[in-house]
Amino acid sequence: MNNRWCSLALTVVVVLTAAGAPSFAQQPPAAPAAPGAAPPAGVAWSSLSPNQQHVLSQFGSQWNTLPPERQQALAHGSERWLGMSDAQRNQARERFSRWRTLPPEQRQALRSRWQTFQGLPPGEQARVRESYRRFQQLPPERREMLRQQWRSATPSQRQQWIDHARGQPQGHAPGPQGGHAAPHMSGPPPHR
Repeated sequence: MNNRWCSLALTVVVVLTAAGAPSFAQQPPAAPAAPGAAPPAGVAWSSLSPNQQHVLSQFGSQWNTLPPERQQALAHGSERWLGMSDAQRNQARERFSRWRTLPPEQRQALRSRWQTFQGLPPGEQARVRESYRRFQQLPPERREMLRQQWRSATPSQRQQWIDHARGQPQGHAPGPQGGHAAPHMSGPPPHR
């Protein structure tokens, strides 16, 4: 679980800071269903609202050929898009622009990590989000210092920080210098 936590923490920071969250049209497909589970149901184009159809118009001619998971992701994403303010939409466009500039292998790695995050129980997801929120509240110099220390750490050092952070009360994570507290962080120093 600790390796999963490390990968997840890095993913959240990378996805939300470096590349930003991909737009709804680029969200990864849902994780494969458990053996014996019913396959996911597709979404009929006619069941989408006119506004959703307008947002998804580029997919209209091929909608019936899309995998059901993709249809569900696009339908859900279009609902989210329609519920956003203009400022939120502009932010999403900016993040998507950054996302598109990433090399394909980096985008795939981020998709994989995003799926790992989505597979966590809600309580774990909440902890990761809270850790990210606290990290974002740190001064930029502190965030960059922690990123640099994380990048230069050995895998065993990283694992020790993760193990220690998971056993500490929130806000008392170990620092890379061997146990110094990292204010406002409950997880490892994120990596961009």
